[in-house]
Amino acid sequence: MNILQISSTPFTDQKPGTSGLRKKVQRFQTAHYLENFLQAIFNVATDLKGGLLIVGGDGRYYNTEAIQTILKMAVAHGVSHIKVGQNGLLSTPAVSHLIRKQSAAGGIILSASHNPGGPEGDFGIKFNTANGGPADTKFTDQVYADSQHITAYTIAEIDDVPLETQGQYQLGETLIEIIDPVSDYADLMEQIFDFAKIKALFGSGLLSICFDAMHAVTGPYAKEIFERRLNAAVGSVINAIPQEDFGGGHPDPNLIYARELVERLNQGNDSPDLGAASDGDGDRYMLIGRNFFVNPSDCLAIMTANAHLLSGYQLGLSGVARSLPTSRAVDKVAETLGIECYETPTGWKYFGNLLDERRITLCGEESFGGGSDHIREKDGIWAVLFWLNLVTVKRQSVEEITRAHWARFGRHYYSRHDYEGLDSTVAEQLMKALRKRVETLKGETFAGHTASHTVSDCDDFSYTDPVDRSVTEHQGIRILFEDESRIVFRLSGTGTEGATLRVYLERYEANPALHDLETQVVLADMINIAREVAELKTRCGREQPDIVT
Repeated sequence: MNILQISSTPFTDQKPGTSGLRKKVQRFQTAHYLENFLQAIFNVATDLKGGLLIVGGDGRYYNTEAIQTILKMAVAHGVSHIKVGQNGLLSTPAVSHLIRKQSAAGGIILSASHNPGGPEGDFGIKFNTANGGPADTKFTDQVYADSQHITAYTIAEIDDVPLETQGQYQLGETLIEIIDPVSDYADLMEQIFDFAKIKALFGSGLLSICFDAMHAVTGPYAKEIFERRLNAAVGSVINAIPQEDFGGGHPDPNLIYARELVERLNQGNDSPDLGAASDGDGDRYMLIGRNFFVNPSDCLAIMTANAHLLSGYQLGLSGVARSLPTSRAVDKVAETLGIECYETPTGWKYFGNLLDERRITLCGEESFGGGSDHIREKDGIWAVLFWLNLVTVKRQSVEEITRAHWARFGRHYYSRHDYEGLDSTVAEQLMKALRKRVETLKGETFAGHTASHTVSDCDDFSYTDPVDRSVTEHQGIRILFEDESRIVFRLSGTGTEGATLRVYLERYEANPALHDLETQVVLADMINIAREVAELKTRCGREQPDIVT
C-alpha cells in the first residue's frame, strides 16, 4: 500500500460556518478541494491517529465519493479503526450517539442538512469531536487557518471500499467496518421513551402518525422505529427511500416544502393524529396535528413544561437553553419551574458545554431543531418520539396540548422572514448600519396600528460561555420592546450562495381570548418596524421576504 503526497495549493473559501463547510457540489468536485479541507481536519484533530473515527452522511449526491476519499486519507493518517454506515448513510444524531457510545476520537458528517441535493445542489462536511458534538469555533478557526497553508495532502493508494454490505476490511494498520446505521440509534430511543405504551396505543387504533422522511436519511430510521418497533401502520412513513437528490424536493421540514404531509394532516377527521417530517441529515423536525402547526419555539417550551411526565426525564431538568433567534416561550416555563434558561448564539456547538457540564437537559432552536442530553446534536426523530410519548401519556391531541400550554403560560406569536440571495456586500453593509443604529435606538417609540411600541433595550448580541468563558460576538441584532415584543436580525451561516438575512419577529399575548389570531396580522407592527429600522427596501430592494415560516 503506497502513501502518496499530492501537491496542492490553498483555496480561500474554506472557512467553516455554523455547521461546517457548505458549498455547491461542483465546488467540492474541484480538484484537490475536498482533500485540502480534509487534510486541514487531520492536521488539527491529532487524536484521530490511532483512534476510532465515525463516518457517514445523508445520502445526497457526492456522498459515497467523498467517503471513499475520507477513508483513503484516514488510512494514510494512521486512524486505527473507522466505522462507516452501510451505503454511506448515518444520520447526524446517529453519528453523535456512536461517537459517545464507542468513545470515538471524532466523526466526519457529510451533509448540507436541509439544503437541496443533486449534481446542481449543495454538499457539506463537518467534524464532530469526542463529546459527539460539532467542533467548536476554536477548532474550526484552526482548520481554516491550516487550510490556508496547505502545500500537499496525504492519501493512501487503495481501492474503493464496498459500502453496500456490512463487513470488515483490514487495510494496513486500519480496520474499516461497514455497520448497520440504524440499530444503535433505535436502541437508544427505546431506552429513553416508553415504547410499550406507545406501541399499545398504535395497536389499539387510537393513535396514528404520518412521518415524511422527504427522501432523506431518516427513512430507514423511521421505518424501523415507527412501523417495526412501535407497530404504526405500514405506510405511516412516506418518502422513505433516501435519494441523492431527495426525490427532486427540498429536504427542509416546513410547511412550504413538506406539502404532501401538510395535505394529509389537513383532511379533517380522516387525518393522522400526528404528523412530522425530518430534514436531509435527520437533525431537524416539523411537528403538526390535525390542521394545526406547532412552531419549534413552542415545541421546546411545551417539552420543557411536560418533560416530567416522560419516564426518561422524570428526575427533572437541570436547565434549558435556546438559541438567540428562538422565541422566549421557553423562558416563561423555565421561570415557573425555577430552572436556568440560557440564551446562546445559533449553532448546536454552543449547547455542548452546557450539556457536558449538566447545566441543561433540553435545548432547542427556532429552525426546527430540538434535543436533549442523550447526544450532542439536535435530533429530529427524538423530538417526534417525545411528542408521541406525550400524546400517549396525556391522552390529548397535539392541538389540545398546545392550547393548554398557551392558556397557562401565554402565547408567543412568532415568525421568521427570510430574504434570500442577497448580495453579500449589501447584506454586510445592512448589518453594519444596524449595529450603528442600536447605539441610539433605546427609548425610541414606533407607532403601531393599535398601540405604540417603545424600545426597552437593544444590542449586538455577544455570548460569554459560562463554562469556558469564551466570548462570541456579533451574533445578531436584538431589539426588545417594553410590551415583550422582540425583533432579531442576523445573517444565516448555512447557505451556499449569496447571503440570507433572517428577521425574527415576536409578540407576547397572555390573554387566552386572543390566542386564535392570525400570526402575521398580530406581528404586523413588528414587521413594519423591522423594515423601517433595517431600511430593507432601500438597501436590498425587497418589498417582501422570500420565505415566511
